Amino acid sequence: MLLAADVGNTNVVFALFEGREIKARWRIATDPRRTGDEYAVWLIHLLDIEGFAKKDITQIIVGSVVPRAIHNLTVLAEKYFRVTPLIAGQAPADWGIAVDVEEPNSLGADRALNTIAAHEKYEGDLIVVDFGTATTFDSVDFNGAYKGGIIAPGINLSLDALVNNTAKLPRIAIKHPANDSVIGRNTEDQMLIGVYWGYVAMIEGLIARMKAEIGRPAKVIATGGLAIMFDEHTDMFDAVDADLTLEGLAILAENVSA
Repeated sequence: MLLAADVGNTNVVFALFEGREIKARWRIATDPRRTGDEYAVWLIHLLDIEGFAKKDITQIIVGSVVPRAIHNLTVLAEKYFRVTPLIAGQAPADWGIAVDVEEPNSLGADRALNTIAAHEKYEGDLIVVDFGTATTFDSVDFNGAYKGGIIAPGINLSLDALVNNTAKLPRIAIKHPANDSVIGRNTEDQMLIGVYWGYVAMIEGLIARMKAEIGRPAKVIATGGLAIMFDEHTDMFDAVDADLTLEGLAILAENVSA
């Protein structure tokens, strides 16, 4: 079985694959200081709870946007699973896609993996919107080449900035407002309207501009934890694919084994 680790700025998601099927997944807060031993105590216990053993894992792949985390995950793989991990984007697990931008080496692992998975699963030109710590919008052409995109603050970052830099505004939960009115009658409603509907307007506006610039029909694929919440109130997404980044890791590992 394949153990895939998707290291984001906020969380590390581990997924256990049998072929392309995810059999189990676990999430832990990202901390570059967390040692391989600490990962092992946590992960091996969770494997046991799900009915799996260390020996079931024959391949490990790591995709990371946090470079400092790679060493400790390598220690985890080699010390506890006796496996040399594949590092996404490094030989032999090179991207295998054209990265048609001015600074190809700066492309984040998550965005490259999303590109790989989206092109394999969906036809034609694509726009991939990933709701993470940052919200990214990526253009993938019909040949599977990464053509560039947009990086915007994630909605949680936006809310943190609003609350942390004002004296009286309260902390609120991110959710769909109680109704579709955009004229709030109290402070919390006004904040929620600004954050939620402001974000929907940004999503719709940026996608419309990207489609116009691409100049050909483009499907929009949404991924990341908040994709479903926004999908309920915009018709801009052609598909919501929560596991796109993990699937990109599985495809990359499969290509190495082929």
